[in-house]
Amino acid sequence: MTRPASTGPPLRVALLSYSTRPRGGVVHTLELAEALARAGQNITVWALGRGGDQGFFRPVDPAVTLRVVPFPNAPDVPNASSEPDISGEPDAPCEAVGPRILRSIAVLRAAFDRPPAAAYDVVHAQDCISANAVDRCVRTVHHLDDFSTPELAECHERAIVQPVAHVCVSAAVAAELAAGWGIRATVIPNGVRADRFAAAAGDTPDAVAARRSWQARHGRYVLAVGGIEPRKGTLDLIEAMAAVRHRLPDVRLVIAGGETLFDYRAYRAAVDARAAELGVRPEVLGPVDHDALPALVAGAAAFAFPSTKEGFGLAAMEALAAGVPVVVRDLPVLREVFGPAARFFAAGPGGPAGLAEALVRAVVGPDHARRQAGRALAARHTWDAAATAHLTLYRRLLARAGRDLSRQGRQRLPWER
Repeated sequence: MTRPASTGPPLRVALLSYSTRPRGGVVHTLELAEALARAGQNITVWALGRGGDQGFFRPVDPAVTLRVVPFPNAPDVPNASSEPDISGEPDAPCEAVGPRILRSIAVLRAAFDRPPAAAYDVVHAQDCISANAVDRCVRTVHHLDDFSTPELAECHERAIVQPVAHVCVSAAVAAELAAGWGIRATVIPNGVRADRFAAAAGDTPDAVAARRSWQARHGRYVLAVGGIEPRKGTLDLIEAMAAVRHRLPDVRLVIAGGETLFDYRAYRAAVDARAAELGVRPEVLGPVDHDALPALVAGAAAFAFPSTKEGFGLAAMEALAAGVPVVVRDLPVLREVFGPAARFFAAGPGGPAGLAEALVRAVVGPDHARRQAGRALAARHTWDAAATAHLTLYRRLLARAGRDLSRQGRQRLPWER
């Protein structure tokens, strides 16, 4: 593995995340932390440990220091968890989402204040919760949300306007940030562990056996990763799978993932009801073990990615690394990221029909040129390249702060309280 480029003395960098559980932003945080550590930087990852978690969903390079902050149940809900179950549906009774978000911010802020932010050269928040837990930071904006809950809308706004610098994982999201807030962000695409997913699609006895194990359990399957929630377009996928199964009765739908802070029980009920009406019966796995996920992806006949809003599409890029045909909604950001490597279906009222047609074509008519393009695309997106770009940004910000100090006298650096 190539080390990311680094010049100058090591930086002390704190990366902050809202959870230790598998979700795109958490995966991003850990992979970036490890790549920065390979470049010789002193990296600490801070995260909230929900539901008694004391560590992350996977082992982390020991070169990265971990600070997992316990996040207890709400005091007014004894013996109940505010955490989602494996399908993404919160247990009941549970804390309302607004108070839960505010308490998450307060708990992380209280812990991070003990060793003050001045202990770091750079404080880099990866989501709205962690960006609200520190006063001034670098912020990665993975995607922009529309919240109707007042607490969430205010948190979202503060997490955009307060940071001293912004990173976006795609130019499309950076354009949204510029149009909506006049903020110019640095675009640094995600990396992807293409080697893990390419190996899972390989011909070694272990790889073949792992794929066959999933196929024996589910047969020929279309896979979606990300759980059941509105942003993931699950209802459209259910509608589409009814049409797919009319033409290919043996093809099943498998949905993996689902870690979330939000309460999607009403949406989940609507999905369940519509699936029952259509006879789709998806297999809902919840979060899949880190080591087992590549084989699940590599064993799929096609990968469905009907999200209505994304910042990059890391799960779909992993599928491309495994050589699995990917079908995505035709959004500007996904056109930017995937180009000729994916099949697109049109957004809008006819979306489910277009998704169904694209999935059928992906399953029955493998496109070898598109597959090779996908594998090559995934291989080009390395975390070491992302780390090098982040280090360039960090050093530029610190140099600018130093010039300001030399003109204005001793003031606090951006990451000092």
